[in-house]
Amino acid sequence: MKVPSTDLGKQHAGLRPELEEAFAKVLDKSAFVLGEFVERFEKEFADYCGARHAVGVNSGTSALYVALRACAVGAGDEVITSPFTFAANVEAVLLAGAVPRFADVDPETLNLDPEQVKNAFTEKSRAVIPVHLYGHPADLAPINSLARERGVAVIEDAAQANGARYKDKPVGGISDVGCFSFYPPKNLGAFGEGGMVVTNDEEIARKSKLIRHHGESSRYEHSILGFNFRMEGLQGAILSVKLKHLDRWVEKRRELAAAYRDRLEGLPISLPVELPYAYHSYNYYTIRCPERDALHEWLVDRDIACAIHYPITLHLQRVCEELGYKEGDFPVSETAAREVLSLPIFPEMTYGQLDYVAEAVRDFFG
Repeated sequence: MKVPSTDLGKQHAGLRPELEEAFAKVLDKSAFVLGEFVERFEKEFADYCGARHAVGVNSGTSALYVALRACAVGAGDEVITSPFTFAANVEAVLLAGAVPRFADVDPETLNLDPEQVKNAFTEKSRAVIPVHLYGHPADLAPINSLARERGVAVIEDAAQANGARYKDKPVGGISDVGCFSFYPPKNLGAFGEGGMVVTNDEEIARKSKLIRHHGESSRYEHSILGFNFRMEGLQGAILSVKLKHLDRWVEKRRELAAAYRDRLEGLPISLPVELPYAYHSYNYYTIRCPERDALHEWLVDRDIACAIHYPITLHLQRVCEELGYKEGDFPVSETAAREVLSLPIFPEMTYGQLDYVAEAVRDFFG
């Protein structure tokens, strides 16, 4: 049996009539960049997040950069974030002219540890970017409290957390800003790239709209430095269709995650946790195994798609070497990078496929 990491063809086949209708409407209106379909999706997504404003952009990375700029983060400022995540948050910080300052993660969730965040603050701190890694929300209450005391913005990196909730509230709309990705394999995926900046702050929303569109305040009048980060009309229309199904897809992921736990419990691996404050959306089902590389090879040999999110921590990446960090600075993150392995999980996954994966993992341990 072959088990993919996701099956977008199967997902889209079930939505084909709705998707074709959405595509035809965009074609009829020729609303290809921003326009009414993006505006509609922005409103729908803001409502979904329980936020006042949503600003569509062309990727999750762009969302992070736009959010930093809208929060007036710039040259010489420091931004506290996790060393154990995808590189986008560091890219956004560096491109904004600021300096990443890392804090280690919690050993259970692999999200930013609030105590480590507290120790990372300096007089130059201007923002914190907690990452909702794999779909499990970071512990936002203490992080937001620490930031408020210091007048520092909190920008949630919710790129992997569409459909997740923190204390029964959707992530993204809880802090100063939330940033989402709609990269195709995400829980809510576009037909290409897409992202969103979500906020309750009218001024942040206003600046985000300026920055995504060349800083243009009116036609050919550019009031601030911006760039082309605009969302395409087709992506807005497609995402409006898919948003209606997001909660159902997340619930299926949660059912599959429970099935994995039932079948894998008792093995010498660490399974994903869900802390009491969290509603995990399982963008990835990521286990931890001291024999990770051997298990990875074993599964790939059996046609099981699995991935390592992430094998090298950000503070040890060459792009960050000028920051002066070294191996051993963030031991929890570094250990996780040696152990994590994401097993296939997607709403269209069958229990036959899941059983095959779970049996292969059990067979590895003999």
